[in-house]
Amino acid sequence: MSTARETPNTDEDAEPEELESIDVFWLPGEGCDGCSVATLGATDPGIEDLLRGQVPHLPKINLHHHELAVESGKAYVDGMRDAVAGERDPYVVVVEGSVPNERLIDGDGYWISMGKDENGEPVKMVDWLDRLAPGAAAVIAIGTCAAWGGVPAAQGNLTDAMGTMDYLGRDYRSQLDLPVINVPGCAPVGDNFIETVAHLLLHIGGFGPPLELDELGRPKWLFGETVHRHCNRGSYYEEGSFAEEYGSEKCLVSKGCWGPTVKCNMPSRRNLAGVGGCMNVGGKCIGCTMPGFPDKFTPFFKKAPGAMISTTSSKILGGIMSRLRRNSMKKLDRSTRWEESGGVTERLYQWQLKRGSNYDPDRGLERRPGTGDD
Repeated sequence: MSTARETPNTDEDAEPEELESIDVFWLPGEGCDGCSVATLGATDPGIEDLLRGQVPHLPKINLHHHELAVESGKAYVDGMRDAVAGERDPYVVVVEGSVPNERLIDGDGYWISMGKDENGEPVKMVDWLDRLAPGAAAVIAIGTCAAWGGVPAAQGNLTDAMGTMDYLGRDYRSQLDLPVINVPGCAPVGDNFIETVAHLLLHIGGFGPPLELDELGRPKWLFGETVHRHCNRGSYYEEGSFAEEYGSEKCLVSKGCWGPTVKCNMPSRRNLAGVGGCMNVGGKCIGCTMPGFPDKFTPFFKKAPGAMISTTSSKILGGIMSRLRRNSMKKLDRSTRWEESGGVTERLYQWQLKRGSNYDPDRGLERRPGTGDD
């Protein structure tokens, strides 16, 4: 696979040759297309800027999306065939929705297909993933369904659905030696996905370092902190002040919020263009970015295990700290000039302030210099 970043360059100070365009093949799995909608809402940068090649040093994206593509039929499938044949290097694969286990079907039939082969037979989505993944510069799983399996993989599902990393294997590595890049969420924050893609394209073009991923393939800078650490309700938890009903501005751990244990940047980045987000609009965290979602987080409106212990201990310690802070607040809410009593030093300080002031607090009159009204 030949990319601009692999081209030998004898001049260490010379900038790498910019990649003009790159193909992105979007494979639909078992999902609701909510991740596509979230991507369309991204603003930093917007998907339109990437499709037009308007972001400096980022190549123009040739997006092959099952719903947004201009091509259809054979013309649409030919792009993927060219990539499999090595004629579209470099390229990126994006998976939306969970990957079904087609091996469960004995004989004819399939769960998901995408186009037809030369014999007119449907090509399974997993077959395209098998063909495209080995030569891809990177494989990105957008949304919790594609990352971990999500709702279609909940206990009792008939398709034995799974995440992309489970399907390709934990040992899978792309042409850039990257594991499956997971951007979870149900639906994910659109800017999280676009920012990940932009970072990846800078790396492919030779203008940026590799993505810093955690052990599960999540971008560390996006999923390295818990919801609780950046939640605007977190200070209420520390003070032991919890919501008794929805609509309260206080901490929602008492109502079953999983924020203290869930990795997500929703409170700080918010949902769309810096607006919204679960906790910011009165909702609680139900853990939709985590591999255990939804099975380990249901029923959603039940207190999390250990919530009683954590809230009780926080109420005890937080109650003491709140009282101490209120006492300090009463003192700090008063100017030194307002103090009614004080020691010799304080009275001397107040006398000096009054002596040098143009305003006599006892008479309420403005003194005029040189009049003798002392």
